[in-house]
Amino acid sequence: MTSKKLSQPEFIALIAMMIASAAFAVDSMLPALTEISATLTPDNPNRAQLIITSFVFGMGIGTLFSGPLSDTFGRKPVILAGMTLYVAGALLCYFAPTLELLLAARVIQGLGASAPRVAALALVRDTYEGRRMAQIMSFAMMVFTLIPAIAPLTGQMIIAVADWRAIFLGYVAFAGVVALWLGLRQPETLIPENRRDLRPRDLAAGVREILGNRLVSLTIGAQAFVFAVMFTLISTAEPIFVQVFDRGDTFPYWFGMLALLSAGGSFLNTRLVMRFGMRRIAMTAMAVQCVMSFTMTAIILTGALTGNAYFAAFIVWMLSIFLMGGLCIGNLNALAMEPLGRMAGLGASVIGALATIGAVIIAVPIGQAFNGTPLAPAMGALICYAMGLSLLSRQGTEPSGAEPIPAEITPAE
Repeated sequence: MTSKKLSQPEFIALIAMMIASAAFAVDSMLPALTEISATLTPDNPNRAQLIITSFVFGMGIGTLFSGPLSDTFGRKPVILAGMTLYVAGALLCYFAPTLELLLAARVIQGLGASAPRVAALALVRDTYEGRRMAQIMSFAMMVFTLIPAIAPLTGQMIIAVADWRAIFLGYVAFAGVVALWLGLRQPETLIPENRRDLRPRDLAAGVREILGNRLVSLTIGAQAFVFAVMFTLISTAEPIFVQVFDRGDTFPYWFGMLALLSAGGSFLNTRLVMRFGMRRIAMTAMAVQCVMSFTMTAIILTGALTGNAYFAAFIVWMLSIFLMGGLCIGNLNALAMEPLGRMAGLGASVIGALATIGAVIIAVPIGQAFNGTPLAPAMGALICYAMGLSLLSRQGTEPSGAEPIPAEITPAE
């Protein structure tokens, strides 16, 4: 155990790994989707996509509780408890005999993943603020990008050596390393006098206070649309590579390359955010993605490109989605968290839960509409980014001018 503040590089790396516990549980499953559909749901292959969205849904539900619990008991205990539930869910997945039980176990695993996801944001908010917080989050996203880059290849390697169920044992090992790192190196950031009693009346009042802030509520909606695009593309990417382009064997390499290149979005944001601000960058990224997704939709509908040219256009569009995500996600998180002060834990829960659950509700029907072409993901991205841009445009002012939630808010006696 240590009470010394971590150096900034180690802090960023630890935050990235905690957030990545969720990404690893998603991206390493991608090479297995076709095999899972053939094994557990051959009559309706699109149902295999629910392996992704069920995990995300569980994470969204758990997010409602992780923040308030971390405000009451501290960040570290809640993260470690979540990691334990994450491991339990992974072990249940390993032994699940049917798709229905597997999906239920994935919800449990997602519930556990919510704790490091939410409390990591609260750790950052406890330690940094303002545009510096956004910069730290962008650096963390750069490190985090390495996990999606290697996760599909890791999953494919595990499948080659054992089978797709063995991937769940990899989650157990990953969570163990991150939990040990956190327990031994990171000091608690929420001092006892700043902790909040866990009272339903106080929580309800806090939620009303948070959602009553116009900047926060509009940013949550924008986040939901951005996440929906990411979830849709991730859950349909492997079937698209297999069914549309006949490149299933090389999918992990393409996905890894795109994930690494997408780090450029987060890196660029670290250079720009201090100069231009969070909202302006996010809105510009969304506007660019509207143009890119409209172009991809037109290519699909008109059949203007075929063969390698069609595949190249899809790769460019997919890369643009990831790049714009790097320019949007960290900024939107910081934008929503900025007014919250001592309510960071509860705020991270409300923001993360509503954005994630909303994204799943949007993404599932888009993914299930997959018909052997990239049309549904492309049109879905166009609509989602247009809606997100509309919400951000209604905020009116830069975050520094937002009405903050008073730091003096405390539980009622």
